[in-house]
Amino acid sequence: MKNIVDTGPLVYHFDKSDSPQRRWARRIFERHQPPFFTCEAVLTEAAHLTSPELIARMVKAGDLVVDFSVQDEIERVHGLLAHYPQMDLADACLVRMSELHPDCRIFTIDRGDFSIYRRFRNKAIPAIFPD
Repeated sequence: MKNIVDTGPLVYHFDKSDSPQRRWARRIFERHQPPFFTCEAVLTEAAHLTSPELIARMVKAGDLVVDFSVQDEIERVHGLLAHYPQMDLADACLVRMSELHPDCRIFTIDRGDFSIYRRFRNKAIPAIFPD
């Protein structure tokens, strides 16, 4: 099983509050062995919302692995973006990653969008959301 991580869990992993999202994000990183796979768009969003140094440290330690090339997958990514007007680049990359790795799960706080998005045009995304 390939664990793919979206921006939200990374942001809440470093959050200082005692919110349910933070507790959920902490449990993800405690219960599941690294590496967590992601794309550069997610790293950019997470670094912007937290700390570039913290995100780079996770990459350097091998906890986060970039396992996607938007350049190689641009046709499908562009098709997803055209099909879902609300979709951002990071989400399109994650959906495409789920197509490339069918035995995966995406950890995300974005229940609204990832409940709508489909991989292979008609299959639900194997997403794990906060409780």
